Amino acid sequence: MSAPLLGRPRDTELLIMSVNVRRDLGVLAVRAADRWSARRDRVAAMLRAEQPTVLAVQEALPAQARAIRAALGPAYGSIGHGRRPGPRGEGCPVFYDRERLELLDGWQRALSDRPEVPGSIAWTSVLPRVVVGARFRDRRCGVEFTLLNTHLDAFSPWARRRQAAEVHAAAVAVRTPVVVTGDLNAAEGSAPWRALTADGALRDTWRVADTRATPAWGTFAHYRTPRVGRRIDAILASAEVHVVRAGIDPRQHGGGWPSDHLPVQALVDLAPPAPAPLGEGA
Repeated sequence: MSAPLLGRPRDTELLIMSVNVRRDLGVLAVRAADRWSARRDRVAAMLRAEQPTVLAVQEALPAQARAIRAALGPAYGSIGHGRRPGPRGEGCPVFYDRERLELLDGWQRALSDRPEVPGSIAWTSVLPRVVVGARFRDRRCGVEFTLLNTHLDAFSPWARRRQAAEVHAAAVAVRTPVVVTGDLNAAEGSAPWRALTADGALRDTWRVADTRATPAWGTFAHYRTPRVGRRIDAILASAEVHVVRAGIDPRQHGGGWPSDHLPVQALVDLAPPAPAPLGEGA
């Protein structure tokens, strides 16, 4: 088993992981590396190694979401479902360690001008897009925080920017520290990133981490040897969230890459120890 990329969380630290798991294409997956039948065990091997406190997933079909939850084990709960009415289709589920975190509230909304209508689309988006929200209480330190998970439009720059602005609005509306995870389908510095980080309410955990455990690998590696490049998958956080370490997992698990996207991770602390007063420890 591989060692955890960022190490095991200590004290009040939480391991947040975000990964576009790549939807199961069935018979349309021509390349062996792209077949879910092979990748399912690789995803399970990755999760056994990492044991994230919170796992935010994009592009998961219902059967894939069930396989992920089974791989994580009975201690984990989940929230989120397919983006189409029913619910059907791929989704952005959030999985969490129930022994560590208490789920206080959860919801899923369409990223459209009719957010309460499942499957609704707007702003030239071709397919429905959603944001999944979960408010947790950390059983260890008592702090509440909110996690928002999304997958922005892959085709329309206008839709991506508007959807990013909606996620930003949802983030600033909550009264807790907030973490935003997702496949943004856009590189750092683009309009969606600027919309998400407008006014400094959210910060790129990669940029503010005490330690970057890996190079800035391009996260859409497409089953190729990773190289430094565009990060289109991200973990953002409000200023109250202390980011201890950040990394992008370039490793193969179980004999291959679990997805065409590389998982992004952040080890965060909601209740870091206060600095010692001046004069102490001398």
